[in-house]
Amino acid sequence: MSKEEQIAQNEILIARKDAKISQLEFELAQLKKYIFGTKSEKFNSSEVDPEQLNLFNTPEDIQEEVVAAVEVITYQRKKGKAHKGRNKLPDHLPVTEIIIEPEVDTTDMVKIGEEVSETLDYTPASLMIIRRIRPKYVDKKASEEDSGSPIFIAPMPMRALNKCIAEPALLAYIIVSKFVDHLPFYRQIQMFKRDFKWKPPKSTVNDWFIAVCTLLEPLYEALIVAMLQSNYLHGDESPIKVQDKSKKGKTHLGYQWVYLSPLVKLVLFQYHRSRSMQAPKELLSNYKGYLQTDGYAVYDKLERTIPDIRLVGCWVHARRKFHEALDNDSKRSKHVLSIFSEMYKHEDICREGKYSPEKRKQYRVEHLKPLLDKLKEWIEEECIKVTPKSPIGKAMSYTQNQWPKLKRVLEDGRLELDNNPVENKIRPLALGRKNYLFAGSHPAAQRIAMMYSFFASCKLNDVNLREWLTYVLENINDTKITEIHKLLPNNFNTPNLYM
Repeated sequence: MSKEEQIAQNEILIARKDAKISQLEFELAQLKKYIFGTKSEKFNSSEVDPEQLNLFNTPEDIQEEVVAAVEVITYQRKKGKAHKGRNKLPDHLPVTEIIIEPEVDTTDMVKIGEEVSETLDYTPASLMIIRRIRPKYVDKKASEEDSGSPIFIAPMPMRALNKCIAEPALLAYIIVSKFVDHLPFYRQIQMFKRDFKWKPPKSTVNDWFIAVCTLLEPLYEALIVAMLQSNYLHGDESPIKVQDKSKKGKTHLGYQWVYLSPLVKLVLFQYHRSRSMQAPKELLSNYKGYLQTDGYAVYDKLERTIPDIRLVGCWVHARRKFHEALDNDSKRSKHVLSIFSEMYKHEDICREGKYSPEKRKQYRVEHLKPLLDKLKEWIEEECIKVTPKSPIGKAMSYTQNQWPKLKRVLEDGRLELDNNPVENKIRPLALGRKNYLFAGSHPAAQRIAMMYSFFASCKLNDVNLREWLTYVLENINDTKITEIHKLLPNNFNTPNLYM
């Protein structure tokens, strides 16, 4: 090998190492940002808002501002906002009135008014034993004639769980406390022991939970049917660790597949052992409509397999790529982020104006489409000027690959710009993982999915979760299977009963 060839080979090797170092430095900066930095992706740039103050003014800028301040002779002083005072106490809370009379004889005095002050107190929760007494009777005349006369006794009322000492309200409290307030069963048992000197076995509480899930299975199936009748869904997936007897000392990494229907206001969690296409394919094999997701390749395969599905992209994921590339190419990243800011300003106008889907579509065609065309043209011109494997290059490639799905927000005014609605519903699962760490088995992971489905749907419909579950447990055994969908959170309507 000649000296020139050796130098050329070394230069190539150095260039590769420089690229690798640059990539590692970028990844390290991202990790530091995730650990120590702000999680917000909100973009504030002087290019977007010229009136935005610059925190890092140069000395020349500071001097100019001082001179300008000195030259101003008159000024207007804004009056501060009046203090709103103490938050008003809720009107629906019970009131206990305490009248405090003066320490004098008021017999001959005239009451001219009163001063009222309100404070808030707390009454601890309580357990109560319900003792059902059923008297037994026998017909005295019949007994004289026939020694085998029948005994009369009222039938036992229908209960949610037969031979279970826990009433529906207690079951609802325990389950909501675990999946909404993130209190594992063992902590609740400790609280019962501390507050009521009652310590139920953990296995018993777990058996109650399994029995409730078995009872609610038909309602869960009704939720799936109602979801699939919609023609617009959000989809996402999130990992969950599961104990597996076949893997000693290790946990299996399963996935909760999550779907949200903004049209029927229902959320569905469904557990599957893998992140493969099999899980969404089984559920959505007969689905027809829009499915909004991130850029996970499995969804692209799903669209090719099920032709009636039309994928919609997520603009937040595209924006995040450029936000991550700020340290790599600030100028180009800020230009794209400024376009995203304009897009979401127009979306805020539609949301605040409560535009109908038809009006929203028309508004997007007039105001959003020019921004999308501008962004697409700019990326096509700039992508050849950057390194494909650089952060800014990857951001451009991601946006180009997702473009057919991203631009579909112009087709229907019901579609959102991003997949944030379903990602927000996954947050309770992430909090729950930090408390119970893993599911005890694969069936347990599916029971977790069932509870998250119901409670997320309740939150979406502004329904009190504990009161809803109590009502369902009290009435599900008396509800016909053809009418069980009426118990779903989006149909929950019990006037003056709980609300």
